[in-house]
Amino acid sequence: MKNKTLIIGAGGVGRVVVHKCAMNADIFGDIVLASRTKSKCDAIAGEIKNMTIQTESVDADDTQNVIALIKKVNADIVINVALPYQDLTIMDACIATKVDYLDTANYEHPDEAKFEYRLQWERDAAFREAGIMGLLGSGFDPGVTNVFCAYAQKHYFDEIHTIDILDCNAGDHGYAFATNFNPEINLREVSANGRYWEDGKWIQTQPMEIKMVWDYPEVGPKDSYLLYHEEMESLVKHIKGLKRIRFFMTFGESYLTHMKCLQNVGMLGIEPVEHQGQKIVPMEFLKTLLPDPASLGPRTKGKTNIGVVAEGIKDGKKRKIYIYQVSDHEQCYAEVKSQAVSYTTGVPAMIGAKLMLEKVWYKEGVHNMEEFDPDPFMDELNKQGLPWKIQEL
Repeated sequence: MKNKTLIIGAGGVGRVVVHKCAMNADIFGDIVLASRTKSKCDAIAGEIKNMTIQTESVDADDTQNVIALIKKVNADIVINVALPYQDLTIMDACIATKVDYLDTANYEHPDEAKFEYRLQWERDAAFREAGIMGLLGSGFDPGVTNVFCAYAQKHYFDEIHTIDILDCNAGDHGYAFATNFNPEINLREVSANGRYWEDGKWIQTQPMEIKMVWDYPEVGPKDSYLLYHEEMESLVKHIKGLKRIRFFMTFGESYLTHMKCLQNVGMLGIEPVEHQGQKIVPMEFLKTLLPDPASLGPRTKGKTNIGVVAEGIKDGKKRKIYIYQVSDHEQCYAEVKSQAVSYTTGVPAMIGAKLMLEKVWYKEGVHNMEEFDPDPFMDELNKQGLPWKIQEL
């Protein structure tokens, strides 16, 4: 029996997922791409030459609408690459139809700039009762970074004491200011207070308060700023012996200056304001003014480098390693018509779904990436376009 794969979301990441699933059509079988705007799905489907991609329209904010679509296409798995605001409606649709679920980012409430897994983890019992699996955060960070940590724990350490997750995008798209993924999500994430975990508790920082310079292989030294990022919330539960975990991302001076100005004049606000007799949300209006991240592919040059530095003990001795992956924006675009930020999220989404369909990674309930054997995923990264390296430090 051929599998039926339903992909919800036709942005930059959705494009990558469709291309990569089509390259692995023996596993994914019949592929359906759905989004609120069907014309976006049709455009992506037209890029796929080796098979026909079915396209559908769906309102991912409406659980009943998603349920109807899952039943219509008879899906075996739902790959959610829509907005994080829609995770819960799609998860509930999967529970109702008893279909496996995967996403790349944790749930966010549209009216509150907050990242947490609680509401998704709370659906664990319902997923078990339905006899299905939910895999959370199968992108790069979260996703591959979680698997890097699990791989380090399995092969390199008896105990990991500290983890620094390091995310560098050294790509240049030529615009004075643009975001590499959904502007609302990106700017909310970056302008929020920072947080890291140390000695059993969370420590809050001001936005961009903590900076370090890291020398990224194949990129060079870059200013890297401490942010809060969702994978830390699950890693503190699953990495034994952990004493501290932090997340750093690179930003150039131009990006930070633009963001600070926008923040100062209220353009990053998520509460409605009155404008000429209408209610508008400043962040949503800003999103309409900024370049669509999906349009950045053909003009972006340079590389990304995302990795994990882990330090701990092996056989009674101190050890420190760096696991990382470097992608080239132009090479990614040549392969799947998308820049590296979308590529590095979309490929791991495909890999997570592939391992679920093959039952290599399969456990009923709701799970994070580091809960599974990292080796099959690490092997797939090398085969599917995201080769990784390890340095002893």
